[in-house]
Amino acid sequence: MKLLLATADLDEIRWAAASGLLDGVLTTPALLREAGAEHDRERIEAICDATNAPVYVAVHAVDGDALYRDARAMARLSDQIIVQVPLVDDAFAALHRLSADGVRLAAMLVFNAAQAMLAAKAGASTVITPLDQLDAVGHSGGDVVRELRRVFDASRTECDIVAVRPATAQQFSDAALAGADGVAVSPDVLRSLLLHPLTDRGLDQFLNDVSKLHGRWAE
Repeated sequence: MKLLLATADLDEIRWAAASGLLDGVLTTPALLREAGAEHDRERIEAICDATNAPVYVAVHAVDGDALYRDARAMARLSDQIIVQVPLVDDAFAALHRLSADGVRLAAMLVFNAAQAMLAAKAGASTVITPLDQLDAVGHSGGDVVRELRRVFDASRTECDIVAVRPATAQQFSDAALAGADGVAVSPDVLRSLLLHPLTDRGLDQFLNDVSKLHGRWAE
């Protein structure tokens, strides 16, 4: 399973890449704004320079023709870019045209298997399912991801599933066990996944044991 970082913060991206914890970057207009990006294009280019991994970038339009032009312009910035397109009625013709043009596409806001199948049929190579939005309405993100996985496998459809914004380690694990091809987490959640009270307790014991030894391996 691939680990994506949901951020437009260059320092966080560089940290995750240097730590070997980065398989891709997922951005949104909100994340670009939070990162203080004055110009989206310049920040996306900087992100592509900071990593060799795929970079998911959302279009700024929902109208079919405008969406098509937006996606084409984004795809020209770098071969790393996968264009995120909202799964609305007006987007389907644009998805089909963009796929025929060779643009890599991810369908956003996919919440059930029917949407996922239609998105893949129109040309999306990835569907994106926001776990936080499912959780907010009382649905299990893991169950939805599992449903998508079963339908894609049963129909032999080649389309990746990316689960976005798990809030806890349990939600992260549930998405992975359900068959997500990738999970996108915020930098804060990524750091929280590294923590566990038993790890802290074990580290204290480890350091106590080490302090009783004489000499070091590198000496």
